[in-house]
Amino acid sequence: MSEQRHGVSPLPTFTIVVPTRDRPRQLSACLQGIARLTYPRDRFDVVVVNDGGEPPEAQIVAGRPVLRVTLVSQPYAGPGVARNTGVAQASGDYIAFLGDDCEPGDDWLQVLAARFAHIPDCLLGGRIVNALPQNPCSAASDHLIGYLYAHYNRDPQQAHFFTPNNMAVPRSLFTALGGFDPSMGSTGEDRELCDRWRDRGHRIIYAPEALVYHRHPLTLAGFWRQQVGYGRGSRRYRRMQRQPREGTIAPERLSFYIDLVRFPFARERGWRAWLGAALLGLSQIANAAGFLLEAVRERSRLMRGHR
Repeated sequence: MSEQRHGVSPLPTFTIVVPTRDRPRQLSACLQGIARLTYPRDRFDVVVVNDGGEPPEAQIVAGRPVLRVTLVSQPYAGPGVARNTGVAQASGDYIAFLGDDCEPGDDWLQVLAARFAHIPDCLLGGRIVNALPQNPCSAASDHLIGYLYAHYNRDPQQAHFFTPNNMAVPRSLFTALGGFDPSMGSTGEDRELCDRWRDRGHRIIYAPEALVYHRHPLTLAGFWRQQVGYGRGSRRYRRMQRQPREGTIAPERLSFYIDLVRFPFARERGWRAWLGAALLGLSQIANAAGFLLEAVRERSRLMRGHR
């Protein structure tokens, strides 16, 4: 019998939105992970947004026998805009955002559905697990996210910040809020969205049982570029928050950075902990460099505009 005949509400529908750009191997693994989901196949679909890269038709075709996949292509505009494009093509009650280098746990959508059954108008963030623990730079990037989640989401029922690698929202509310702000560029759009979500009176909740495995191989140069990008996004975020709203993530005290560098020692032992601490220290230098670089570029654009 159907769920309706038993008097039970049907499971909500999801659209999984995956932005991608020239990462065919990661995307293939991502789609394979989605194909392993145990959620009913007729209750979710996938929208892959090609953000200015080579069209990933081979990966999409490989996933179509078991998944309903829609491929959308756009000129390069950054992952925030790509996610907005994906949502515009979505039909699910809820949007589940996933990175193209991420693979969800088999029960990912069941966990999200159970949470939404209790609070249907919240933004949910799940736990991101580093799938490359032997890569020091990947591990350091994971430590950074783990520390930020621990710091900003001390109360899981009143959380403040999540990345879009593992985030889910009601489609109608996300659309009503205008989606990710395209002016944020390629980083920082997640922080701005979380601020705006809370500012409109909606809750953000941490669901650590909603697992996603992050498989992002990083070299030292790649780690540096990643952190510089975060710094640039932080500058754009600060520029938009000159009149901070309640719940806005504010500039941090020195103790925040000291605790950040100490954080790997709670997860690692021996030389791995020391290397993780050193890399997190380096991340803050790169972050500051990116912040200053964006500030200089802003000033240059402003001066050209006054000529």
